[in-house]
Amino acid sequence: MVGAASAAAAAGVTEMADKDTKIGAAIAAATCSLLGTATPGVSIAADTQAPWDVESAFLYYGESDGRVKDMSVSAQATRDYGDERKLGIDLSLDSLTGASPNGAMATNGAQTFTSPSGRATYSTPAGVVPLDDTFHDTRFALNGNWSQPLARLYTLNAGLGFSSEFDYQHLGANFGMTRDFNQRNTTLSAALAYAQDTVKPVGGLHAPLSQMTDAVDYGEDGGGGGGGGSDSKNVLDVLLGVSQVLGRQTVLRVNLSYSDSSGYLTDPYKILSVVDPVTGDLIGRTPAPGASGPTGVYLYESRPDSRRKEGLYAEMRHDFSGKVLQVGYRYSTDDWQVDSHTFESRLRLPFGSSSYLEPHVRYYQQTAASFYRYSVAGGSAPLPEFASADARLSDMNAITAGLKYGHVNAGGNEWNARLEFYRQTAKAPSEFLIGNQIGNTQMPDFDAVILQFGYHFKL
Repeated sequence: MVGAASAAAAAGVTEMADKDTKIGAAIAAATCSLLGTATPGVSIAADTQAPWDVESAFLYYGESDGRVKDMSVSAQATRDYGDERKLGIDLSLDSLTGASPNGAMATNGAQTFTSPSGRATYSTPAGVVPLDDTFHDTRFALNGNWSQPLARLYTLNAGLGFSSEFDYQHLGANFGMTRDFNQRNTTLSAALAYAQDTVKPVGGLHAPLSQMTDAVDYGEDGGGGGGGGSDSKNVLDVLLGVSQVLGRQTVLRVNLSYSDSSGYLTDPYKILSVVDPVTGDLIGRTPAPGASGPTGVYLYESRPDSRRKEGLYAEMRHDFSGKVLQVGYRYSTDDWQVDSHTFESRLRLPFGSSSYLEPHVRYYQQTAASFYRYSVAGGSAPLPEFASADARLSDMNAITAGLKYGHVNAGGNEWNARLEFYRQTAKAPSEFLIGNQIGNTQMPDFDAVILQFGYHFKL
């Protein structure tokens, strides 16, 4: 489904994707080289006898209560052509399954919904936040990047990226440049990325705030429900950064980012409950004779067709005689009024001659979007222009904590394993709830586990 990868990301893999875009990878690599450490996740020095340096990984991500599960495999291969000319190729394959919140609120009675395809229905028990258990998708992504010196103190980076899901395609390009100063102790960076994404939802596109209808049997060769067709969005990202060596063992990196998204930004699978403006109870609905369909009135969400984000990221790395501490902070704000703060820290602890441990902790907090709400009041009141009950746009907190172990074998290859736990909590301000809604948990906390195995080798 569209946004399948982002659903998992929002829940803990990358947490709302509020981070510097991929165009900042070159800046991170420059920072690490200044400090004399490897790029995060890479701990083997380059070997000119082995043209390809490959880092592979298997990732499992699973949410509690039967929610989203993600299993993915990835490989990042880099070839060094000498003279600081490098080609990088990234391949990844993700498979997502499980149940995802559809946006409707929990009620005192059982609820039935039309599935995204428009062909069938699914139900949720009383007092439970509705989950769409038809959620599933497979995503394939391919990215390529080339870097080389442009002059004695300049380095150029350029890349292309493509990814495909059943109902979502992404095509992007990026270009960046770094300039060294001060005997290569200072590096200034600038990068630009542009992406065009095409959305073709299962069941078709729905008009903003249009009502969910009965399921329809389209026959063997029929289409889905909704209005059919596809739509697109464009994303422009700009990143400016500086890396500064503060001493023999300390490096500071600061990035400023700007992102401008325009086009179709709505999630076509998210809905809102329509409720009595006094009691807060769901307004009932009866399917047509002989048909199956929703037992309440639900509207498909509506979001603005543009979003502008600004961000600040600062990171410091310090080498304590082989023990490398990384501390970072990120602030992001946008014109949807979603403000977020992220604090993150890692500490690499070598032990023995060829192993290390790396504890990791991350805390994330964000405010709700200006158009976020639990439900829409029915009756004579006019509908809002924009409204969404997507939990990813709510007022929420999340914490991730875990440990990574790595070992370099006699052949110089590294294997590693990472285990992390994620917990997300959300606030339910009383002004968002109407009448009897207060009696049900509308934003339950949930947990997730992240398990990753990696192997780094040369070809």
